[in-house]
Amino acid sequence: MSNEDIVLAIKDIIATIAPDEELDGLTLEVPLRDQIELDSMDFLDIVMELRKRYGVNVPEEDYKNLATLQGCVDYLGPHMADKELVVS
Repeated sequence: MSNEDIVLAIKDIIATIAPDEELDGLTLEVPLRDQIELDSMDFLDIVMELRKRYGVNVPEEDYKNLATLQGCVDYLGPHMADKELVVS
C-alpha cells in the first residue's frame, strides 16, 4: 500500500466514524484533533477499525504516532505495505 493509499484508508475510516466531518482539507502535519472533532472514543474506533480492516494491531503506547496523517503514514507504512486498500 502506498503512502497515498494509507491516507485514503485513514480518511475512509474517519468518514465511517465521523460522517459529518469534512475531510478534504485535512493536512498531513497538523494533529487530526486540531482539524476535526474527534474524541478519545473516536480515536479508539479508528484503531479498532485498522485492526478489523487490515489486521494491524496498534499498541496503546503507540497511539501518539497516529496523531497526524503523516504520523499515520510513517507508523502504518511498514505494517500495511503488503495490504490492499479497503474502502467502505
